[in-house]
Amino acid sequence: MSLNPYLLFAATNRRFLGFGFLMAFASSFGQTYFIGVFGPGVQAEFGLSHTAWGTIYMLGTLGSAALLPWSGKQIDRLDLRHYTAIVLLMLIFSCLIMSQVAGPFSLIVGIFLLRQSGQGLSSHIAVTSMVRYFDAGRGRALAIASLGFAAGEAMLPLVAVAAISALGWRWSYLASAAFLAALLVPCGFVLLKGHARRHRDHIKGLGKPGSSGRDPVRGWTRAQVLNDRRFYLMMPGILAPSLIITAMFFHHLNLADAKGWSHIWITGSYFVFAASTVVTALVAGPLIDRFGATYLLRYMLMPLALAMVAVAVFTGAWVVWLYLGLLGVCVGFAHTAVAAMWAELYGVTHLGSIKSLAAALSVFSSALGPVIMGGLMDVGVTAERVCLLFAVYVVSSAVLLARALMLRRT
Repeated sequence: MSLNPYLLFAATNRRFLGFGFLMAFASSFGQTYFIGVFGPGVQAEFGLSHTAWGTIYMLGTLGSAALLPWSGKQIDRLDLRHYTAIVLLMLIFSCLIMSQVAGPFSLIVGIFLLRQSGQGLSSHIAVTSMVRYFDAGRGRALAIASLGFAAGEAMLPLVAVAAISALGWRWSYLASAAFLAALLVPCGFVLLKGHARRHRDHIKGLGKPGSSGRDPVRGWTRAQVLNDRRFYLMMPGILAPSLIITAMFFHHLNLADAKGWSHIWITGSYFVFAASTVVTALVAGPLIDRFGATYLLRYMLMPLALAMVAVAVFTGAWVVWLYLGLLGVCVGFAHTAVAAMWAELYGVTHLGSIKSLAAALSVFSSALGPVIMGGLMDVGVTAERVCLLFAVYVVSSAVLLARALMLRRT
């Protein structure tokens, strides 16, 4: 894969691509891998068991999922600059709330706000803006913007651990709010400079076929999508990565104990996951532009199934890198092909409304994943057998996904 097309594309669209990267990075403050670092401190201060802390996290996440279909569709109605300002201010407010929580109820509120503004809406802005305003270069735009997710995964947990050690978890959340207010918000507005003209050009081109030849002339509404049986055939496969990967990351230390791996070994290997995600996203971008996201999507779940089988069958510490690398391949596809697929199937006119519905279902599944895995292990199912059950689910949902894509062709 030559980097020259990427470099030329990035140089030509550097400001708006930087905005996509920034919003993807900002979403990290509401992601499981960041919030989870604060868990031991929160549990110690409030005397919460693992079950109680997991339940609080689940309730806040489910609340966010319930609101996302409404809050996410507002991106179709509001100016992107105004919508971004609201979301970033909400993210700052979320960090401030977390620094002042006084008990379980306020913790649920804080988690809800973090998940809504971070994981939910910041990532929604990053992906929706790239898909909506790029046509022929949609895959490359998504790949470049998705580097923000990988940067957050690689950097922020380590920074948070150091900050908590030096300042405590409450002051670390105050520092997060200050960082967002002083750096990310101003950068967001600078990177959106000239967006009014971009949006006018987008509106003028809505009635024309996309230059890629794959955009439909008419954009589907959310109600029309809900009447399309392809949507229901696809969703088990679309949701599989968020359900399973969130569950695995949430229980990684339990998995390590079951396998005889050290905690440092599995957490210290997360860079393999991040690197694999980045490489896959960069490779997938041009493939989406050339062949279409719906073509590429059929291969997304294969690495996830292989990862689950590898963990279930092998016990050597070396399998951690294979497992995390395969997960990264799946996530790299998910960050790019899934996002572009919604536009290819249903157009961009109501993209925010449609994608927010899918995002809500994804957040909901990410809340259920850790509970399902933990419940199975609590009743005596081994971690290896849980992984095999996950593999069976992945293969079954891949068949349904392939069936849905065949229906599209006919």
